[in-house]
Parts: sequence; structure tokens; C-alpha cells
Amino acid sequence: MLVLTTVATVCHIFDRGYLLLQLKSAGLFGEGKWNGVGGKLRAGELPVEAAMREVLEETDLVVSNLRSHGILSFYFGQKKKVDWLVHVFSTRSFQGHLTPSDEGSLKWFAIEDIPYDAMWQDDRHWLPLLLEGKVFQGVFYFNKDGSKLLDFHLQSSS
Repeated sequence: MLVLTTVATVCHIFDRGYLLLQLKSAGLFGEGKWNGVGGKLRAGELPVEAAMREVLEETDLVVSNLRSHGILSFYFGQKKKVDWLVHVFSTRSFQGHLTPSDEGSLKWFAIEDIPYDAMWQDDRHWLPLLLEGKVFQGVFYFNKDGSKLLDFHLQSSS
């Protein structure tokens, strides 16, 4: 059986000391967890294009001036092939009126109140690097159902 890597994006949107997060809806990958807005790339789509499209679809915001922070690789269970390859972006430039979608509810969190305990366990390792404006690459190993982070490797630069 051929298992393909899912290539996706996540975009963290900032506004005056606040970070926009999405609480994933029941039945979706990551359900019940707060996360940045994002999703899977379509065929022929560049990561930055996918990030902009996903933000528009899930928030009704038009983002611009996206900054690439790096790539995160995720393994779920004992596999030799990456399950998810995620391009990480951030921006402070957006227009429109925030509107939630079927993907989940949306909330602005003060930077000091980011709900790490209600997010994917890897976020507490790389999100502070993003907040510092750094570029990074990470590899994260979870158990099969994603409920426990088993190991990780993370490198960053300015």
C-alpha cells in the first residue's frame, strides 16, 4: 500500500499583540485543538498560495505579506515516511471581517495567553521561535493517534 505524505500549510495571523487561533471542529483532523489556520495544498499550488487560500476559506480574511518560517515534518506511529509536511507562515497584514467556517471557531489570544495545553504538543516547542521571528525546521514523532509527542528535533536560525 502506497502512503502519500500530506503537504499542508499553517498561517499564524497577528494583530496588536494578539494571535488568531482556530478550534478545530469535531470530526476533522486535529479536532478539539487550537491551531493556526491552514490546510492541504492543491495540485500545482505553491505553499504561500495555499496558505492565503486556506485563510480566506476558513476566516474570510485576505492576508498578504506572508513570512515563511520553515517546514515541520510529522510522523504518526512507527513509520518511515512523513505523514504531514507543513509549511509555516505568519503575517500581520490582513483585510476583511473575521468569519468562522465549518473548520472551527476563531479566537484572538493575547500572546501571553496562548493556550499551549489545548494545542498540539509540538506547538510549545516551535511557536515561541515563530513569535521571535525565527526560521526553523522540525521533525516531530507522535504516537499513532497523535495524542502523545514521543520525540522531536528542532533547529532554528534568525
